[in-house]
Amino acid sequence: MSQAAGAGERATPARQWALAGIGALGLAVAAGLAAYARAHPGDGAALTTLGFSGMLQMKAWLASAAALLVVVQVLSALAMWGRLPGVPESATWPSPVHRWTGTVAFLLTLPVMFHCVWSLGFADDDARTVVHSVAGCALYGVFAAKILALRLPSLPRGTVPLLGGLLVVLVLVVWFTSALWFFTRSGYALV
Repeated sequence: MSQAAGAGERATPARQWALAGIGALGLAVAAGLAAYARAHPGDGAALTTLGFSGMLQMKAWLASAAALLVVVQVLSALAMWGRLPGVPESATWPSPVHRWTGTVAFLLTLPVMFHCVWSLGFADDDARTVVHSVAGCALYGVFAAKILALRLPSLPRGTVPLLGGLLVVLVLVVWFTSALWFFTRSGYALV
């Protein structure tokens, strides 16, 4: 057996443990949020509105801003992986743009998530609220898994893009089941 083959075989258990670790972290974060939101149904009161006319308006607008930044995330990720037409692989802007728009999007979602978990709880009134609650909890689990995956060099190459794609899907599901739903309901003020 060659030394390269032996090294590849030794890396397999590390890769499996790393994948198991990020999976366990993601599940723990999502389950922890869901359990807390379920145990603490909330009273619907806003702790802050950050200058918006109400909690739902704040949540809808912040979630919309985060969803817009997710579009920038997708474009900058495509550029980083050399898949965005017209952007040379030597471009230096994609990585910092991706990192900073991701940070800002995450920060924008924190007051939204806090109010969902603390003020509203895990909702299961209808299909929309169940999908929203599950996707919202899963979003933070996948986010935690992606952040850990960025720090683990032994993972398969496609792990981080897969987690990033799952994050995009979850942000859009959360947005469609909350902000878009809110904006299309009659009688609600947008600001």
